[in-house]
Amino acid sequence: MKTISASVLILLFSSLAMADVHADYHKIINGELPISTQQVDEIYSKFIQHYKSENSGFNPVEHYITKGIDRKATFANKLQQIIKHNSDGTNTYKKGLNAFSDMTDEEFFDYYNIKAEQNCSATNRKSFGNSNANIPTEWDWRTFGVVSPVKNQGKCGSCWTFSTVGCVESHYLLKYGAFRNLSEQQLVDCAGDYDNHGCSGGLPSHAFEYIKDNGGLALETTYPYKAANGQCSIQKGQQSVGIRGGAVNISLNEDDLKQAIYLHGPVSVAFRVIDGFRDYKSGVYAVEGCANGPNDVNHAVLAVGFGTDENKVDYWIIKNSWGAAWGDQGFFKMKRGVNMCGIQNCNSYPQDVFDAQQAASFLKLQ
Repeated sequence: MKTISASVLILLFSSLAMADVHADYHKIINGELPISTQQVDEIYSKFIQHYKSENSGFNPVEHYITKGIDRKATFANKLQQIIKHNSDGTNTYKKGLNAFSDMTDEEFFDYYNIKAEQNCSATNRKSFGNSNANIPTEWDWRTFGVVSPVKNQGKCGSCWTFSTVGCVESHYLLKYGAFRNLSEQQLVDCAGDYDNHGCSGGLPSHAFEYIKDNGGLALETTYPYKAANGQCSIQKGQQSVGIRGGAVNISLNEDDLKQAIYLHGPVSVAFRVIDGFRDYKSGVYAVEGCANGPNDVNHAVLAVGFGTDENKVDYWIIKNSWGAAWGDQGFFKMKRGVNMCGIQNCNSYPQDVFDAQQAASFLKLQ
C-alpha cells in the first residue's frame, strides 16, 4: 500500500486544494482501499497541525469542551465512520473530515448550541400559486454574485442571525449591486424583545421584524461579532441597511420555496441537524428518520438555489454558517421535494431592503 506523504496530507485539509489531493486518499476515504494504522496516525498528525495550531484560526483551548476524552481515538472512530458511510453506494452524499472530527457528537452540539427546537408557526404565509412552468430547473444565485461570503458563527447558537444577515446582505446585493458586511452581533444583543435568545437561538422571521422596526442593521465594522451574548449598544444613525414590510413567510410548500428563491432571491430556511450532518462534504444530503415537523427544526441557514443531480435527485443549494472550510466551501445540498428534516416549515425573506445610510442623509436635507 502506498504511503500518503506529509505534503499531500497538508493539502488534504485545505478546502481550496481538495481537487489536488493524492488519488489514494480519495480511494481510502471512499472505502476503495484499506487504511493502515500508520496512515491513521499520519492523517491525525496533520489534522492537529492544520486545525489545532495557534495559527489555524480555530482556538484549540475553546475547542475542547469536555476534558479527559481521547482525541486521537475519537478522531480514528470518526474516520472509520466516514469511510463506512462513503463505502455505501446507496448514500446520496459523501462525508469528509473537518475541524470537528476529533469532537464527540455531544461536544459538537454543545459547541454550536444545537439543542432547543424552534416553534416555526407563522401567520400570513405567502403562497405563490402553481407557476412552476415558468421556473428554470436549475438556479444558483452564487453565479450572479449576490450571495455574500460564508461566515462562521463560532461557539454560539446564533445561526438564526447568520441566516438573517446573509439573506439581507444578498437582497441588498441583488437590489443595489454592492456588498455591505452587516452585523450579526446586533441581532444577538438587541433582538430579544422579538422572541429571540441570542446565543440560545432565535428565528429569522422574527429578526426581520426587529430590523424593520428598529431602523436597520449596522455594519460588521461598527458592531463586530463576539460569538457571545452582550448588552445592546446600537446607536441612532449607525444602521446601514433597513427593511420595509418585515418578513414574508412562505407557505408550507417546497414549490413555493422554489418560486420564492427564483423570483425574489435567497431565502432564510431552517431544518433539523442530526448526528452525521456535521461530516457532510459533497453530494445531496438525505437521511432516514429525520424529524420534519414545524417544531423540530434547530438550525437556520440560507437557501440560495436549486437543481437536479446526475442521478435525477432534486436538491436545494444551502449556505451554512460554520465557515468556508466546512462542507462544500461552506455550502451543502439537501434533497428537495420530501420536506427533508423539516426544510419547508420555517422559511422567510425580507419584503424589501433599503439603504438606511442614504435614507438618513436624505432626511437630514429636509
